[in-house]
Amino acid sequence: MLARMRQTKLVCTLGPASIERVPELVTAGMDIARLNFSHGNVADHQRAAAAVREAASAAGRVVGILADLPGPKVRMGSFPGGKETLATGARFLLHPLDPATAPEGDATGVSTSHQGLPADLRAGDRVLLADGAVELRVLEPGSDTEPAVTEVVRGGVARSRTGVNVPSERLSLPAVSAADLAALDAALALGADFVAQSFVRRADDIRELRAAMADRAVPIVAKIETRAAIDAQDAILAESDAIMVARGDLGVEIDFEDVPLVQKELVRRARVAGVPVIVATQMLESMTAAPRPTRAEASDAANAVLDGADAIMLSAETAVGAFPIEAAQAAVRIVAVADERGARYSPPIDRSALHPKAGTWRPSAVPGGADVDAAWALAAAAADLADRDPKIVAIGCFTGTGRRAALLSSARPRELIVAFSPDLEVLRRLTIWHGVEPRPLDPPGDTDGLIATMADALQACGRASPGELVVLVASSPDGRGRTNLVKVHAIEPTP
Repeated sequence: MLARMRQTKLVCTLGPASIERVPELVTAGMDIARLNFSHGNVADHQRAAAAVREAASAAGRVVGILADLPGPKVRMGSFPGGKETLATGARFLLHPLDPATAPEGDATGVSTSHQGLPADLRAGDRVLLADGAVELRVLEPGSDTEPAVTEVVRGGVARSRTGVNVPSERLSLPAVSAADLAALDAALALGADFVAQSFVRRADDIRELRAAMADRAVPIVAKIETRAAIDAQDAILAESDAIMVARGDLGVEIDFEDVPLVQKELVRRARVAGVPVIVATQMLESMTAAPRPTRAEASDAANAVLDGADAIMLSAETAVGAFPIEAAQAAVRIVAVADERGARYSPPIDRSALHPKAGTWRPSAVPGGADVDAAWALAAAAADLADRDPKIVAIGCFTGTGRRAALLSSARPRELIVAFSPDLEVLRRLTIWHGVEPRPLDPPGDTDGLIATMADALQACGRASPGELVVLVASSPDGRGRTNLVKVHAIEPTP
């Protein structure tokens, strides 16, 4: 039998450093490829998506595609030479001008991508430039025609077109902009399996994006990177299909010392709600320029696993770094060890306290979804069986919508969940779920055929050997409908 599979998933951002090396990333263990629509153009993303599909097919693996929409992020205009040094104590103006037509900024002021920003601000507001490199304090708010006057509280280097962070509740920007809608159309056209929504502030933002999808709906990953999203986390968890703890912008929205505990609480609440969670940003940041991670980064990635994250994400490490494949390999090594040996350090699982109600199998979108409680009870029972008997080496499930595998993942059994489905789209959407190995399988015709087919498939893929026990979860007689079968099955030699 194969060695126990890594259960925590790996998301890798594609970019100039990796677009020609996608097969190597797939071989290294990438489960989901992230396409960042804040950079590049549609042709770039189409080429990247095609490369992922081709590499996954060649490797015999299922790999998902996550399209990350730009969202309402405010950016500075440009400076001569690409940057400007701002001195502590200096006055600095934020102009209500379109950066596409405004003159370049200088040490006295700059325009931003949100022309209404000066009017949105209030005296005393903190404004961070270049994603935290420079801190301003608003002295006088502006208007549609007058700039906001600020004081540089902490000087530093401001670079062209980098982020401007203000209290998120101030922004008059729409949750789903015209740029987001254009990116969404492109993402759905290229077959994205997930869409990440940036700078979510409330549950209504997610509803608005889902409405824009109409009948092309795919799971939405809500990025938690604003103070408003933290305040509304329960409502966002109830509405989203997954969340991402996006620590980059979150770390400038809240005090940096609060980020670790906020991360732990978000992961905990997502676990209780049965919503998969990705921990992202600067996981192995030093590997953009070095072939090995720091010990602190290895600890950070491992702790995300121990907290219960479904996935960790690499950003610059694989998009623009000098060692994209080495970064992916390092991430896989770290999470594999944390998965294998970390159970003693993780909080004990109380399955009776979990209430999985959301996810890729959203009850509102799946026939029979109102029967979630019964399906969850059977999933928890299957996980209990696997945990109690050391002779059980895997859980096999046949699923038409992905819901059954998602519920099993929410229960966090000790052993791997091998999810079988004839639907490749369903399998790709399962790539985000902890401990789920998606594999294609044609549906059998009856209960006996269902059991035999899953048992043979588990043996064929190396997850079980003759004489070992597995738990099989499905619906009888043909694998469709509500879960009504949980069976401990002894693997027999394949004829």
